Amino acid sequence: MKIYTKTGDKGSTSLTSGERVSKSALRVEAYGTVDELNSFIGLLRSQLTGDLKQEVDALLFETQNELFNLGTHLSTQDTKKMPPLRLNIAYPVKLESEMDRMTAQLPPLKNFVLPGGSKLAAQTHILRTICRRAERFVVRVHESETSGGLDSQVILHLNRLSDYFFVLARYCNLKEGVSEVLWKAP
Repeated sequence: MKIYTKTGDKGSTSLTSGERVSKSALRVEAYGTVDELNSFIGLLRSQLTGDLKQEVDALLFETQNELFNLGTHLSTQDTKKMPPLRLNIAYPVKLESEMDRMTAQLPPLKNFVLPGGSKLAAQTHILRTICRRAERFVVRVHESETSGGLDSQVILHLNRLSDYFFVLARYCNLKEGVSEVLWKAP
């Protein structure tokens, strides 16, 4: 099987449900950004070691799978032709539970946190910002659809996931014994 089809050589692509759209279409931006996020999660997972890997790798793997499912919602415009993969409605609750577990071990926030600290924390802050960008694209897709938009779970998943990455970045610094980088007012 050849990976190249040449059908996109003039700037269009096929959605999962068969419609052809411009590669600059908002849906393509949205699922492309989700794919970028998924790739960077893979990079973070490859950097995890020891106790931190034991604690967070399984959820990050689940997140990668959930993002793949979420991508089908974004790449399927006509859900009557082809329904997207189901999203796990318990997933945001799982993220909340994990955030609560990590937050219980973190010092209280008294300042804004700047991205940085350990290499893992810095990478996790990148995940947070990519996730927020994906969320902005998804909201734009949702608002632009006349047929009722996307399943609201798509937005909820991304919103909760970006919160999770913020807490995880702080937790990485804690576990690696690196001080958080705090914003200092002028």
